[in-house]
Amino acid sequence: MRIVSLVPSQTELLFDLGLGDRVVGVTKFCVHPDEAKKAKTIVGGTKKFWFDVIDHLNPDLIIGNKEENYEEGIARLAIKYPVWMSDIVTFDDALDMIRAVGHITQTSVEANALTSKIELGWSAIRLAAQRVVYLIWQEPWMAAGAGTFIHSVIEKIGWHNAIEWPRYPELTDDELIRLNPGLILLSSEPYPFREQHLARLRQLCPGAKVKLVDGERFSWYGSRMLNAPAYFKSL
Repeated sequence: MRIVSLVPSQTELLFDLGLGDRVVGVTKFCVHPDEAKKAKTIVGGTKKFWFDVIDHLNPDLIIGNKEENYEEGIARLAIKYPVWMSDIVTFDDALDMIRAVGHITQTSVEANALTSKIELGWSAIRLAAQRVVYLIWQEPWMAAGAGTFIHSVIEKIGWHNAIEWPRYPELTDDELIRLNPGLILLSSEPYPFREQHLARLRQLCPGAKVKLVDGERFSWYGSRMLNAPAYFKSL
């Protein structure tokens, strides 16, 4: 197979399943593993594909994701190539995706072994209850709400997501204060939060702990989930 991956976390998964030699194209955001971006052809971003480059690669499988990629681009690719799309909202969706990728690439043994290890690691983690707000942007503040993979992760490890609105709602300072979170997490992606943002939030919500966190551990579904429990415990 000649595989083009349009999702960073699924690119990493392909390599961890031993399929690195089959991957011919990745996005500019596919930073794991190192050789993905260095050795493979870049086909654009997750929201803007370089169709001429993909045509030159002539893949026989393209792997994408409903949320991370854009519908128009995927529809255009699907006219020419076999396209497989994941749609991940929950922890179980992520495990199903790993198994599905294993099935279509004939690496089911490796995929099943990986999901078993992930399930075991996550079953052993249960953190002290916290009322959490997970922020991904500022000016305005934007948070991860219900119906997102981040929400599923927060709830899975024993915390409670204070954002009950769907998807990624915008929040005013007053709304953030009224939510009265015990823990405010600032994701390392997509917005590069800095110390001044922590200071502002500590002023707004003096009763909350405010932390910068590794966004990949909360939002990357796939093989990166394997070591996520150890990271969560370190928080």
